[in-house]
Amino acid sequence: MNTRTSLPRLGAAIVLSLVALTGCTAPTAETPTSAPAGDDLRIDDAWVKAADDGMSAAFGVLVNEGEEDVTVTSVTSAASPMIELHETVENEAGEMVMREIAGGFVVPAGGSLALEPGGNHIMMMDLSEPLEAGDEVAFTVTLSDDSTFEFAAPVKDYSGANENYDGADDHEGMDH
Repeated sequence: MNTRTSLPRLGAAIVLSLVALTGCTAPTAETPTSAPAGDDLRIDDAWVKAADDGMSAAFGVLVNEGEEDVTVTSVTSAASPMIELHETVENEAGEMVMREIAGGFVVPAGGSLALEPGGNHIMMMDLSEPLEAGDEVAFTVTLSDDSTFEFAAPVKDYSGANENYDGADDHEGMDH
């Protein structure tokens, strides 16, 4: 056997084997990364009820352009140190009352959720300062995946939606 020609052939065979093995390895599975829910959510026709003090509320239509339901878990604003996500329901006495909604607002995939007087709304308590018609209020909305989106809403005069708050005693009987 001629060792001069066998060694280069053996080396070439090893290199070719290594190239073949690396080319035949299973592709690595990458975990698909979905976009943050905040990228899929927007609010249309947003507005805030004018108020001198106490309570107010923000309204509009939350629109989910994504393929999965989105849950709004909280909202913050410099205009109010205490903001809750509210629904309006009938109590045992037949009165329409506001209360914090358990679990937040769910906006269906490809759908919308109306925030309106007498229904679901963003409740602003202990206002930091008067909200006068023509002002604008900035909000940050946090979603269940911890993503956020921001919006600004004009303040408007509105005399309706005078439901009572069905919550802590310090807010009992206050209108929004």
